[in-house]
Amino acid sequence: MPNVKLTAKQRDSKLCKHTSTAHEVSYSEHVCPECVAKGDAWVRLRICMICGHVGCCDSSRNRHARAHYQSTGHPIIKTIEAEPDWAWCYPDDTYLK
Repeated sequence: MPNVKLTAKQRDSKLCKHTSTAHEVSYSEHVCPECVAKGDAWVRLRICMICGHVGCCDSSRNRHARAHYQSTGHPIIKTIEAEPDWAWCYPDDTYLK
């Protein structure tokens, strides 16, 4: 399983007040399980840096990563695509690069 964590620069960002809540997380499959269950496709995948939930991005029809934030309040997601390496803080509305 690939492990995902914030980079040192992302953890030290002054633009986000929530980086201390982020953990190293992992995922087993490179899919959006909620889209798979619905028989839908997605554009890109994001992982919750609090619990490891994998969901599709805002460019995808279902926006499962954002829906996860809205239902749980988990503030930080990170791309699990190869490049570029960034994270996003929902409450602070900012990229962590």
